Amino acid sequence: MNRLLAYQRSWWRGDVLAGITVAAYLIPQCMAYGELAGVGSVAGLWAILPPMLIYAVLGSSSQLSIGPESTTAVMTAAAIAPLAMGNPATGATLAAVMALLVGGLCLVGYGARLGFLANLLSKPILVGYMAGVALIMIVSQLGKVTGLKLEAESLLGTVQEFLTHLDAVHPPTVAVAGVVLGFLIVLQQRFRRAPVPLLGVLLATGIVAIFQLDRQGVAVVGEIPAGLPHFVVPQLMVGDWVTLLASAVGIAIVGYSDTVLTARAFAARNRYKIDANQELLALGVANIGNAVFQGFPISSSGSRTLIGDALGSRSQVFSLVAFSILILVLLFFRPILALFPKAALGSIVIFAALRLIDLAEFRRLAHFRRTEFVLAIVTTVGVLLTDLLVGVGVAVALSVVDLFARIARPHDAILGRVEGLAGLHDIDDWEGATTIPGLVIYRYDAPLCFANVEDFKRRALAAVEAEAMPVQWFILSTEAIAEIDITAVDALAELQEALQAKNIRFALARVKQDLYAQLRRSELLALIGADYIFPTLHTAIEQFYQQNEIRE
Repeated sequence: MNRLLAYQRSWWRGDVLAGITVAAYLIPQCMAYGELAGVGSVAGLWAILPPMLIYAVLGSSSQLSIGPESTTAVMTAAAIAPLAMGNPATGATLAAVMALLVGGLCLVGYGARLGFLANLLSKPILVGYMAGVALIMIVSQLGKVTGLKLEAESLLGTVQEFLTHLDAVHPPTVAVAGVVLGFLIVLQQRFRRAPVPLLGVLLATGIVAIFQLDRQGVAVVGEIPAGLPHFVVPQLMVGDWVTLLASAVGIAIVGYSDTVLTARAFAARNRYKIDANQELLALGVANIGNAVFQGFPISSSGSRTLIGDALGSRSQVFSLVAFSILILVLLFFRPILALFPKAALGSIVIFAALRLIDLAEFRRLAHFRRTEFVLAIVTTVGVLLTDLLVGVGVAVALSVVDLFARIARPHDAILGRVEGLAGLHDIDDWEGATTIPGLVIYRYDAPLCFANVEDFKRRALAAVEAEAMPVQWFILSTEAIAEIDITAVDALAELQEALQAKNIRFALARVKQDLYAQLRRSELLALIGADYIFPTLHTAIEQFYQQNEIRE
């Protein structure tokens, strides 16, 4: 919004070009996502209208393109299909309710300032999750691109049914889908700024019209309702709202994470800042706006944002330009949209899915750290073997487990001196490094809390036992310990008692003011002694030498 208020005339050309091209790109793409969500292609177009206007006013990103997106579309389909039972009207109502719930959850998150939740999905988890979603998207389009009527509801069931009915595929439908998919892959590599999906669908529409393939069984979108979406408050039984709530939580987490990550990437590229909490507000209001105008849950689109950026978008004026073009298309060009082959829309979904499978990132994870790669693979398998929305829970749970594993068993170090190198260093890192006789300087590289206190005590006492000479002082370097909880307070007291029983003085060094205040409130300060709390390692070592009458 700030950029709209301070708009510069020099931005106009880039915003207009970006808006026109993004509009050409999103029309077939959003129609395909409407089909993917199970609410029909025209609903995919309707679902772009309120979010564009709302985000232009409330969003903090100058370039983000918001609207129907593949991941939230397929998650919506997975949630509403069991309740809709094939009824299009019921499915549309369920999708609108889902958007309302997602929007409400985002607003609750905004009020509670929960923007940090976007960080719950780590990079390996996101890579694996997106790969799983992509495979589900591809399988969901097998019927559209082959002309088969697949009735199985599970992923494995759909694949099995597809493989057992290969002899019944419809060759013209497969041909149309194959031509469009090949066209998309080849042209997107060579012309990254071009509205390739629109060109692909127009090509398919021309092929169907010239060879009259619709008369040979190639399905087309068909008649599109006249006019624009109208205001309707979705009505459902209370039980259905409760049933959809759990799914809405998953969609909100994934949709918000995708929005913030995309917005951050383009903000960093173009040197401006976004407000993660403001994005919660914008996404929430946009989803609620969609809910009351016959839409479904939406998020951001990385591909549309990338196209806008490549063509020079500098503000949300590009979204307003795309909005205006879409209104004209819905009012005056519906007959052309009605001729779009469904197989071509299915190819667009498959094309988008292929771009979600980041093989290069899998290779990078494997090269960087095996555990990161394993996390990504486990997430992908978890998404494929469970319900898609359960997969969100699996992904978040794995992220939390990974986080706790790092906190529960962090790196630690016994510090010593290295000849010819100033300062103190981890003796395991340097050959020939030695500890100071009679002194153990121990560093634990994580905040102390309930999750790691037993590990901390065990390793701290092991550091004392590992010394060849009798230990007189044990100094805990607290540079990574910004705060402690009550469990850590008790653990430090127990460590102090264990050291005292061995006639070893316990001291703390590099103590920050916040930690010092916690030590005072917990009475640990009195137990350890204020004279043995040091701001630096140098002062602690100096005191050790003085008390033991040792010369350096």
